[in-house]
Amino acid sequence: MAPTARRLHELLEPICLVTFFADECNEELAALGHRTYWDGYFASRAAPLGRVPAQVVHAAFYSFADGEAARHIPSAWETIPPEASVAARERGSAASLRRILGAELAHSPGLARAADLTTKAATSAPTEGRVMYAGMRTLPVPGDPVARLWHSATMLREHRGDGHVAALVGARIGGTEAHVLSALEQGIHPPESFGRIHHLPEERLAAVMDGLRERVLVDADGRFTDAGRETKRRIEALTDELAAPPYDALSPAELDELVAELEPITATLVAAGSR
Repeated sequence: MAPTARRLHELLEPICLVTFFADECNEELAALGHRTYWDGYFASRAAPLGRVPAQVVHAAFYSFADGEAARHIPSAWETIPPEASVAARERGSAASLRRILGAELAHSPGLARAADLTTKAATSAPTEGRVMYAGMRTLPVPGDPVARLWHSATMLREHRGDGHVAALVGARIGGTEAHVLSALEQGIHPPESFGRIHHLPEERLAAVMDGLRERVLVDADGRFTDAGRETKRRIEALTDELAAPPYDALSPAELDELVAELEPITATLVAAGSR
């Protein structure tokens, strides 16, 4: 099932990315009173966990540097209830999908069927060890097909993310180190210029790179060694394997149908850059 999980990830990810790339979600969160993009991001994504402290959000999100979660949690919830942020994220994301897909595709039987099958998969996996996924499972599934497709795709994204964190922990790769490996995999050099980490203090980035060199995962020039490339490959392979359980709920025919129904949706979103 690992190749299936990878294929479904590729098809569902552009649906989830409207939350981060398109304007509507940020506008909904700003209208609530969130001062910055990142206030809204942390408040709305962490809200399914409840009013947990920043240390818990930092642990669950995993990839952010020390102190980044604490700049937004719990202050982002002091005047805006977490439930309001979650609702705003759903409204904005669904509005983005409707705009990008257009009325014909957004209201098509194929999208409704894709939403049903995605929801069947997304609500069928065990929650043990899946903190972010378990949090999403506590939220009601929307009735509207577009919102339901986004919601269930996002549940599956968080499920995969929990598994990815487990794979990283097993490989002893920290959050910032994971971004370095991802940057190198994408051909970004120097990896410290990667958008997710370039803002971090130079001394922090230097320490991360030194640690990777000591473990012979990157070379003196900050590029992959064979060991580093193999480590990244193992992490991704395990992530795919751990992402497979939700799709056990679908028959082979249903999996084929889901892929077929998602392909035109994904193609439209990719062409628009999920914006």
